[in-house]
Amino acid sequence: MEFAHFSHVWSIEGMSPGDRFELLMQELELCDEVGFDYAFCVEHHFTRHESLMSSPSLFAAAAIQRTKRIRVGPMGYVAPLYQPLRVIEEAAILDQMSQGRFEMGVVPGISPHFFGPFSADFPNRRELTQELIELAKAAYSAEGAFSFKGEHIQLEDVEISTPPQQRPHPPIWWETRDPDTLEYLAAEGFSAGFFVLMPRADVAPRYRKFLEQWKAAGHSHQPRLAYWSLVYVDDTDEAALAKALPHALEALSLFFTVGKGASQANTVKLFEDRGEHGAAELVKHLLDPDYLFDKNLIFIGSPDTVASKIEAAAREGVFNTLFCELNFGQLPQEDLMRSIRMMGEQVIPKLRGVDPF
Repeated sequence: MEFAHFSHVWSIEGMSPGDRFELLMQELELCDEVGFDYAFCVEHHFTRHESLMSSPSLFAAAAIQRTKRIRVGPMGYVAPLYQPLRVIEEAAILDQMSQGRFEMGVVPGISPHFFGPFSADFPNRRELTQELIELAKAAYSAEGAFSFKGEHIQLEDVEISTPPQQRPHPPIWWETRDPDTLEYLAAEGFSAGFFVLMPRADVAPRYRKFLEQWKAAGHSHQPRLAYWSLVYVDDTDEAALAKALPHALEALSLFFTVGKGASQANTVKLFEDRGEHGAAELVKHLLDPDYLFDKNLIFIGSPDTVASKIEAAAREGVFNTLFCELNFGQLPQEDLMRSIRMMGEQVIPKLRGVDPF
């Protein structure tokens, strides 16, 4: 298994954005030291109360300068919000700046709230995201100038100034549970992932099919399938719960505050209307601690407990990469840093040999 420091860069009461970003870099330095594999961030907009991170390229550029080993990137660029060539150029530069440590995550975006001020195309967001990936493949494989003719992107005789260091391109991720998208990713050899709001038992059959499609495609490298959750480690289960649970509930409540009219009830209705009844049921109980622990949805406890919880979840959810949200709520910095160190030194080594596939 592999492990990522993942950050929404939630704001902290009494801390300026500048100080919050500095704390983020200190977290990444420690993760780099204690053995995490990746550092990823979201791209969110217009939600100061929820996330301070609206520029994943700046996150990656800063993280590259403050770390030596860990791989960094967005998870992901909200592809439809960009002039596509801008993403292609920036990602290549970041790959060069990092000496080949860049991971290129892209997502179509789920909140219309982000799209309006950018005059971006929400209905065609999935097609735009796939087309951006195809553009990256074309641009990074070209020897000199290239042309590209897609449904939404058309370019003639363009040559990017800086190619990526990794060839044919940096590793590509797309967080998704959509069957058609997963089929595309498996055929191309790209990584995927899902979020705690989707029940693992519902997503697992889709990921098993992904693994079959991956095998049929004959890729030489192993797939990476990811899952996001909150993680906190302390000396004992009792200490971990007392220190972290209130902050975990505060963080989870933020999922119902993004966008006009957002609420827990409306999120439940959204999933019900989509026919995703398992997700609707999960969201309905997301702020119930008994439900969270009964369903093993957040990983809080001693090193042995957290390792056991993660392994069980990975086998159930068919994922081999855990996106660990480590700084949540108003968690004191001392507790946060101790949790990161214990995760790196006492939990990750227990799980390296686990193969959930």
